[in-house]
Amino acid sequence: MLVYLRLFKESFSFALNALANNRLRTFLTLLGVTIGIFSIIAVLAAVDSLDRNIKSKLNALESNTMYLSHFTFSPTDVPKWKREQFKQISYSEYRYLKSALADVEHMAFQLFVQRERIRYESELVDNVNTVAVSYEFEDIQRLEFESGRFFNEVESNSGRSVVVIGSEIANSLFGEVNPLGKKIRLYGQRFTVIGVVKKEGSALFGDSNDISVFIPVNFVRNQFGENKRSIIPFVIIKPQDGVNPDILKAEITQLLRNKRGIKPDEISPFFISAVEGLQSLVDGIISSLNVIGWVISGFSLLVGGFGIANIMFVSVKERTNIIGIQKSLGAKNKFILFQFLFEAVILAVLGGLVGLIMVGLATMVASSLADEFEFVLSFKNMLIGLSISSFIGLLAGVVPAISASRLDPVEAIRTGF
Repeated sequence: MLVYLRLFKESFSFALNALANNRLRTFLTLLGVTIGIFSIIAVLAAVDSLDRNIKSKLNALESNTMYLSHFTFSPTDVPKWKREQFKQISYSEYRYLKSALADVEHMAFQLFVQRERIRYESELVDNVNTVAVSYEFEDIQRLEFESGRFFNEVESNSGRSVVVIGSEIANSLFGEVNPLGKKIRLYGQRFTVIGVVKKEGSALFGDSNDISVFIPVNFVRNQFGENKRSIIPFVIIKPQDGVNPDILKAEITQLLRNKRGIKPDEISPFFISAVEGLQSLVDGIISSLNVIGWVISGFSLLVGGFGIANIMFVSVKERTNIIGIQKSLGAKNKFILFQFLFEAVILAVLGGLVGLIMVGLATMVASSLADEFEFVLSFKNMLIGLSISSFIGLLAGVVPAISASRLDPVEAIRTGF
């Protein structure tokens, strides 16, 4: 055992001396591995950070919340041409389900509408995310307010011209002035501001509440009706605690099929999606991004590996006579083999460490620049980077090391003369 430890120590020492004596060549070789490791770990860190931020926002949502619509958020076997023929969910169907379902805590009706321009006196904001919803939306989304309130059931059902605005919209239109009770122009009409939503930051999907305005859904229905294709309706359903989501989905499906008179052999022309389905969708996207990142970064790492292999072959060629002298003095093949293997692995590991340091600095800079997105370099990714760099060094150095260990000592010494 002591013999092998001494062998490792001497081989390691020879490798360090060889690298120190060829600093420029060592530096240039390191660059290839550094870029490769930097690419892989940077991609992994970025994807992990994206995954962590998305899941933290998903966890803030009610995992059992469901969305009923004629379209779906997740992959489906129903062909696109058939989905395009599905009838949109109507307001009367929302009212029917709300009265028929006993295990639902809250149910809201929402319309996807086009972005609008809003104005207060001389101040104007374009391209505003306009959210047309029923009054239950507040309880489902758990909105918090800087001031004021959400519209109530009477205002919602009658389609009264009241509006709740996000914090950034309030700052853009009113500045330091209290928005409550003020009139803004939207859809060519005057709306009374009754509430300002507390600042929340960026949203997981779509626009943040900070840059949105909320109006009663029946105002839009009264203005445009329900048959305009640019207006997309859906129902948000929040089950009661402890309710089995699969049973509730089956109940909703059966009620809506009966109301529409759908035959037993026909597919349901609507979809019931859940936040859990969004989680699966996110996981699939993250997996795809990881694969793409590995493929792209793998080419960089491959170039670094070839660079190490090339330098190691050059080192064997330059030190052939030294190898011959070492062998003539009693050095074993194992000693020569480990000497060059250590040299290749040390090159790769040093390159990996530099790459990791660069990724660490990049994550700190990126996190400081992004107010609401935190980039994280996990220990797992650091371990992956060092393991990959060690493996690349071992793989790139094994053939040159074997060729060096098999040199004939007489022929090797002769090449130096």
